Amino acid sequence: MIYHVVSKANWQKFENEAEYVADSLASEGFIHCSTETQTAGVLERYYAHVPNLLLLHIEEQYLRSELKYEPAPNSGELFPHVFGPINRDSIVEVVEIDSRLLS
Repeated sequence: MIYHVVSKANWQKFENEAEYVADSLASEGFIHCSTETQTAGVLERYYAHVPNLLLLHIEEQYLRSELKYEPAPNSGELFPHVFGPINRDSIVEVVEIDSRLLS
């Protein structure tokens, strides 16, 4: 299982579509994801004090786009990157992130 953080507003654009596309696909060529153990650090580093967030639970085996684990520039830690849209049927759960945990 891999995870992707998305704003509620952005998710609403795609929740009834066959595929989800994050802005980073156009700007960086892939969609940023994390493993279960990496998610808390991602939220702390990049989303502290950001309200209205959701966590997409993505089943890797159902992804149609290429998935690569690549090193982060500063730490070398391997993060999952999806090189294409995320097909809706690979998203097995969407969970609201409690913003009180991010303050």
